[in-house]
Amino acid sequence: MGLSKNFVFTAEIIDITNLGFGVAKHEGQVVFVGGTVPGDVVRVKIIKSEKSYSIGRAEEIITPSPMRVEDRCDNAACRSCAYKCLSYTEEARLKEESVRQVFKKAGLSDVQVMPIVKSPSELGYRNKAQYPASRANNGEYVIGFFAPKSHRVTEAANCPLAPSEFSEILEALRSFFAEKQISVYDEVSGEGLLRHIYLRRGEVSGEILITLVINGDALPCSDELVKRVCERFPAVVGILLNVNEKSTNVILGEKFITLCGRDYIFDTLGGVRLKITAPSFYQVNHSAAELLYAKAKELAAPTKNDLVLDLYCGAGSIGLSMADEAGEVIGIEIVESAVECAKFNAENNGITNASFYAGDASEAARLLAPAEKARGEKILPDIVILDPPRAGTTKELIEHIATLAPKKVV
Repeated sequence: MGLSKNFVFTAEIIDITNLGFGVAKHEGQVVFVGGTVPGDVVRVKIIKSEKSYSIGRAEEIITPSPMRVEDRCDNAACRSCAYKCLSYTEEARLKEESVRQVFKKAGLSDVQVMPIVKSPSELGYRNKAQYPASRANNGEYVIGFFAPKSHRVTEAANCPLAPSEFSEILEALRSFFAEKQISVYDEVSGEGLLRHIYLRRGEVSGEILITLVINGDALPCSDELVKRVCERFPAVVGILLNVNEKSTNVILGEKFITLCGRDYIFDTLGGVRLKITAPSFYQVNHSAAELLYAKAKELAAPTKNDLVLDLYCGAGSIGLSMADEAGEVIGIEIVESAVECAKFNAENNGITNASFYAGDASEAARLLAPAEKARGEKILPDIVILDPPRAGTTKELIEHIATLAPKKVV
């Protein structure tokens, strides 16, 4: 039997979930409490009660935990950051332990989990952000992130994880949309124009690309928008429209319209200058990605006798960072515009031993078909690099890679 709604009690937070909810117990019942960390002593009010657990709200932090840090974000309504009240050192420890537990549950408890290498940047590191747009009841434009488990947009224009330029650009766009009374997309009715604002920035180059996702194929007063934005923000190298008229949670549609400038930015990662389009995958934390790529290269340790197969290669960044030591690099990527970027990036950096092909890396049976057809020979890689999307690799792909018998999989 769950605890009664509005019931108030005092408890110590004994754990924290991967979604950032502190865990307390009352008379054997688990209570999840947002905004708390292990070691906090809190006064909790039950706001939702289920048979096996309850959800509580922290009415008061009676004794703060040593792990607690002062909230670095002043937006109480936005709960997009799971661990924003937890010190980064403790967050890294928890994530390291969660990786260890995943292996243990898979029956691989003897696998050695190395210590987490922390990012050098805690704030202002995101080089990409996608902000849904909405209208509040008073008519004001709300630009931010979806609240947890909802499609209610919470204000996040001053998100401390993003570069300061993003906030300034969002405010300029908000002002323009309000002045011109640009309609905002409504998920229920399917009406309204503006859906998302998508910003991308090169950490090394400083170049910024603005993409406005719209439910239509034109934006009113777009020439005036371009003039205002480009005059105020010289780092903006391109402004795009993306057409998404589907009733879907997918942010980007397939059609892009260039309003001004380029439809890509340049940046440098792992010693390689990269062309990055709006739909291309690119690591959002540049400093951490530098560490990641260096470690991947160290573990792969390619030689001039090795063929490296880079799967889910995006714009080719990982494979190209290894090309100087490898014999050959072959990249496979499902997004065709990213494949074109990868080919351009190889040529632009004078890399002649890398080639890229469009294909679905998750389709094991057809994994290398496009590349083998183009080359007229079977491909047997010595090293396979896997940087899959969040869903990970399929069982079939893993088994297929095993049949290829590479010396290493990174």
